[in-house]
Amino acid sequence: MLYQARSLLSRLLAACFLAAFSTQSMAEEEVERWGLNMTEGVTTVSRDIFGLHMNILWWCVGIGVVVFGVMFYTMLAHRKSKGAKAENFHESTTLEIIWTIIPFVILIIMAIPATTTLKQIYDTDEADMDVVITGYQWKWKYEYLGQDVSFFSLLSTPVAEIQNQQKKNPNYLLEVDEPLVIPINKKVRFLITANDVIHSWWVPDLAVKKDAIPGFMNAAWTRVEEPGIYRGQCAELCGKDHGFMPIVVKAVPQEEYDQWITERREMAAKLKAMANQTFTFDELYAKGEQVYNTVCAACHQPNGEGIPPTFPAIKGSPIATGPLAEHMDIVINGSRTNPAMAAFGDQISEVDLAAVVTFQRNAFGNNMGDTVQPIDVLKAKQQ
Repeated sequence: MLYQARSLLSRLLAACFLAAFSTQSMAEEEVERWGLNMTEGVTTVSRDIFGLHMNILWWCVGIGVVVFGVMFYTMLAHRKSKGAKAENFHESTTLEIIWTIIPFVILIIMAIPATTTLKQIYDTDEADMDVVITGYQWKWKYEYLGQDVSFFSLLSTPVAEIQNQQKKNPNYLLEVDEPLVIPINKKVRFLITANDVIHSWWVPDLAVKKDAIPGFMNAAWTRVEEPGIYRGQCAELCGKDHGFMPIVVKAVPQEEYDQWITERREMAAKLKAMANQTFTFDELYAKGEQVYNTVCAACHQPNGEGIPPTFPAIKGSPIATGPLAEHMDIVINGSRTNPAMAAFGDQISEVDLAAVVTFQRNAFGNNMGDTVQPIDVLKAKQQ
């Protein structure tokens, strides 16, 4: 019986050693297939982090096998029923030195590649371009320094999918209306901050995860080698819609990036020109409904009934049915009494602001008959 137990233990220990050393790649493939491991990523740094993680893991597995193997062997081979007698000693200087030096050496061996990888992660110098990333409740703003290009990136998953009225697509809650576009083979430095509360910009494939803190700028970087679309999320609990502010990074060849930058500049120029145009009520209402569903519905709900008291209703609201100037002021500058109502004057264009105010004053049964033009918004901003 004892022989069988010892034989079984020997086979188990051998199997553990084989799993730890001989079939490491096979074990890693199984872990990856079941989605239990961290993401390997698509950048040099992300692969270095993954390799460091796996090496340290198997070091720990090997150490565990040796330590527990010695412990179990000692308990079996030197048990009382076999006639073993315990030694009576207080301490052994030799053993103390051995089990102090060995862990120290192991930690030094682990620290060398870990330090090298950390130096890479924090080396944000000599970047080819800079992007300022600002977290808002609940969206991201991207500003390309020196390019005169900035925009907000919002969740684009249809409300019908969120409310289980439609089948969810593979990228459910991980799709946006405006992705962050970067060129491949360029060192891109991210300068990350927040406008309201603490957020965290996290894209696993790029091995970038940095807190976005109001009044503080964190730096990170990436260099993507292959074109592709890489998705992430806010990784810091930041409020009611924390789970609804995804991140999408689109890495493209340099020529495609240059064309995209040019198109964004032309679009910005057109938006400025549109601020001096006059639109019909129907045009403003249709545009305002689109803006409302994208920007406002998260808090005030698609039906305009809100989530009182933090997010008041638009339907029958004393603001939406009251003086127009007060309505425009609270949309542009935010609420002075309710911090949950953000200022949208710098977040969306004058055309979108005029459209959404027009929509709110005439939707959900409000029927105020008001039409707000972009020039009215410009005048309100200047007051």
